Amino acid sequence: MLDLNDLAMFVQVVRAGSFSEAARRLQMPANTLSRRIDQLEGQLGTRLLHRSTRKLAPSTEGQALFERYAPALDQILEIGRLHADEQTPSGSVRVTAMAGLFEFFRMEWLVEFYARYPNISVDFLLDDTPTDLIAERVDLALRMGIESRSGLKVRRLAPSAMILAASPAYLERRAAPRTLRELAEHDCLTISNRQSRSTWRLQGPRGSQEVTINSRFAVNDMRVLAQACIAGLGIALLPQLIVEPIIAQGKLVRVLPTYRRAGTGLGLQLVYTSRPPVPPAVAVFAEFLLEKLDKAMTNPSG
Repeated sequence: MLDLNDLAMFVQVVRAGSFSEAARRLQMPANTLSRRIDQLEGQLGTRLLHRSTRKLAPSTEGQALFERYAPALDQILEIGRLHADEQTPSGSVRVTAMAGLFEFFRMEWLVEFYARYPNISVDFLLDDTPTDLIAERVDLALRMGIESRSGLKVRRLAPSAMILAASPAYLERRAAPRTLRELAEHDCLTISNRQSRSTWRLQGPRGSQEVTINSRFAVNDMRVLAQACIAGLGIALLPQLIVEPIIAQGKLVRVLPTYRRAGTGLGLQLVYTSRPPVPPAVAVFAEFLLEKLDKAMTNPSG
């Protein structure tokens, strides 16, 4: 039985007009290619190529072989290319994330991702309120402390904490609280929720403590909450991941630095809704997120 690889090499030699050019296209040594053609001629018992120092041309038998098999080999190669294209990740990935995602997720990362995977598109749904991942046809959820339902795969990116912050302008008007009890006398900014809670449970030098707060402003968007805090509306409990760069810029100041809200449920998590096997487009975007966010959290200024 003829070896299809040998036939494909023969066709490439005829098309290239020389062993050296065919070897370059096939990315193999010219002497190896020449030996494979010799083997094919020996198997067929006929000379397929007339060779000289200046010229290479198919013999009558070689030309007939070329005309018979070249179209079929082209079809086989096309099938291989189509199959390879099908294996290339493609399609749309629907991602829900906290509204403040792009405070630390760089647009340049998406430029890099699209260059790497030109057949994938990403649809972001930015919202700090809980989302029904299945009903909203979400592929990936990136949240702080998202409630992970049974059956969903969760990757924990990093532990995170919520810290208290206020703007310098607010602290000029109102002296910064020195104790947790004094926090109750301040204007506080909160995330809207169905329970309408007016308490914060924080960890501090005395362990876990609860304080009643006066919520003067509530919104379901963490990004808007941070903006309200920067504007001087009051003291907010914000994710450390988001607020630390703002503090570094001098736009916010940490309040009661020995207190924070922390816990296993407050870490940054990536939640998959797809059961194994995860669609290739979702899998590669998830790994890309993990790679970039891990670098961002270990080197915030990089």
